[in-house]
Amino acid sequence: MKSNIAVVGLQWGDEGKGKVVDLLAADMDVIARCQGGANAGHTVIVGDKKYILHLIPSGVVHPDKICYIGNGVVLDPFGLLEELEWLKKESVHFEGRIFVSSSANLVLPYHKLLDEIYEERRGGSPLGTTLRGIGPAYRDKVARCGIRLVDIYDDKILREKLEHIKTLRADIFASHQGDARCDYDSVFERVCSIREAFAPMLTNVSSEMYRLNGEGKKILFEGAQGALLDVDNGTYPYATSSNTTVGGILTGLGIGPRMVGTVIGVVKAYCTRVGAGPFPTELTDKTGEILREKGGEYGATTGRPRRTGWLDLVALQHACRINGVEQFAITKLDVLDTFETIKICMSYKIDGKLVDIFPVDPATLDKVEPIYREFPGWKTDTSSITRFGHLPNEAQNYLRFIADETGTEIKLVSTGAARAETILV
Repeated sequence: MKSNIAVVGLQWGDEGKGKVVDLLAADMDVIARCQGGANAGHTVIVGDKKYILHLIPSGVVHPDKICYIGNGVVLDPFGLLEELEWLKKESVHFEGRIFVSSSANLVLPYHKLLDEIYEERRGGSPLGTTLRGIGPAYRDKVARCGIRLVDIYDDKILREKLEHIKTLRADIFASHQGDARCDYDSVFERVCSIREAFAPMLTNVSSEMYRLNGEGKKILFEGAQGALLDVDNGTYPYATSSNTTVGGILTGLGIGPRMVGTVIGVVKAYCTRVGAGPFPTELTDKTGEILREKGGEYGATTGRPRRTGWLDLVALQHACRINGVEQFAITKLDVLDTFETIKICMSYKIDGKLVDIFPVDPATLDKVEPIYREFPGWKTDTSSITRFGHLPNEAQNYLRFIADETGTEIKLVSTGAARAETILV
């Protein structure tokens, strides 16, 4: 149904999906999160309040919206309960409108310890993960030894699965005896203690999606991370452990493609990246520092400074293609307000040849020379502008160029963090 909307990130995450979902949620009935874990950090600002969400869909701050966490999410159950407690303190009433797939695999304490061990063993070539246990949890899921939310309600099954994990991990945890994170009796007790809290939230999300869609409810599908971090189509191995593209919505919620509707891609007016991996347009000079400071480019989950660079059209066209993007939400236009000249990467030069197809291997991507086109800056504060036609001509031309080159329409332009600092096109 075209009334349904999918929101996906088109860069290396941190594009501002939280604000976009929050804005679009006002006209929707249901918001469903499909993949990733607590490594996501979606920021929503309402008035003078800032909400940083990691697992709960961004639409939760709207009082009448129903929120779902799908089976494609690896769920840190203790983290989710902390997040719910924090929302309660912020007077966000969510009772009866947050539901979790009983098939969701759990991120348990030993996954976080594994994350640390794996990164340490990579020596001088770490992936730069958030150390939230996301990769190890997905590894267990694919290896078919993961513990799902439904499993915690059966003592026998939970014990058997933990014993199996204990056997599998005996060697790797041998030098970590005494660390409570790999104390399986402790993990068992902790998991059993949350049964009552999760019982009202458990549901079959796939069945719920079909029921709600059949009733004519408008569903907003919320992705996490970005297309260039997709485990299949991103800068592997410098990627996340899930499918961050539109296909992750289908598998992560148990729905068919006809339910998706319109695909809106979220893209910054420039580029950022967190962690290791190739970044063709990265700026390590004063310009990069200005983008970082003016854009507040520090991770919502980790606080780590983000790497910054000019917009990369080669990467963006790749992301649009693999997601079937129809419309753009372009964020942080105001960060470019002070620049005399703004650049867009139009193609790559590799071994002396011009290339406009995004390379699939990081070794090639790491050695590309970006070929830029320069645009005049607008040197005007855009943060209070709420109509496209009121933007400086240079800003309008910059945005139209991006849309024309990618064959998309512009749905909205964000010129600040607050809800009001938005141009709806």
